Amino acid sequence: MPKWAMVIDLDKCTGCGACQAACKMENNVAIVSPDEAQQGRVMFWMDMIVTYEGSYPNVHEKRMPKPCFHCENPPCTKVCPVGATYRNEDGLVGQIYHRCIGCRYCMVACPFTVKVFNWKAPKWLDGKLECFNPDVSRRMAGVVEKCSFCAHRLMNIKEEADREDRPIRDGEYVPACAESCPADAIYFGDVENKQSVVYKLSRSYRAFRVMEDLGVEPNVYYLSKRVSW
Repeated sequence: MPKWAMVIDLDKCTGCGACQAACKMENNVAIVSPDEAQQGRVMFWMDMIVTYEGSYPNVHEKRMPKPCFHCENPPCTKVCPVGATYRNEDGLVGQIYHRCIGCRYCMVACPFTVKVFNWKAPKWLDGKLECFNPDVSRRMAGVVEKCSFCAHRLMNIKEEADREDRPIRDGEYVPACAESCPADAIYFGDVENKQSVVYKLSRSYRAFRVMEDLGVEPNVYYLSKRVSW
């Protein structure tokens, strides 16, 4: 079975936010009001960690995209009392929204804080501005949601590969964030396939995983910035 993983090259990432915008549109992520945003209720499946180094006027800003890490040993699935979050046959950590009771135990258990809670029923745009992806359900208030690695794309690709009686090709299954990145900083593929780009990058001397010492085995790798002398 494939082991889907993502590699993000921090040396290429410019922090433009294209991955965040593409994720929102692809997965029908609600846009909250300014008041809710002030309360920290912004809905992002692909978040952006921003850190600052130095002091004014010599301040250096660093940005790091943060999707769900789809851990091999996810703590969130172990605490959900209703099985609303689970690890599926493809190795992805999924969410069953109509089963979620909003207890948010999974949010507390996740060490990477990648899950968000839908506090209010989202208000969608009407008329010509309405734009939804029919392959992704729209969530109701009171449920936890998160990045799925665009699993609906995988379903379509698996069906096509089955019809043609062949395995999924490297680079065929690509989430919206990776597809939209103008700097080609996000790579995605089967990390068990030794011929894949993701496998080779994950073995790079620059590769690291966030909080790897916790033992949850995240499937998102980062490539550190190259040192300039």
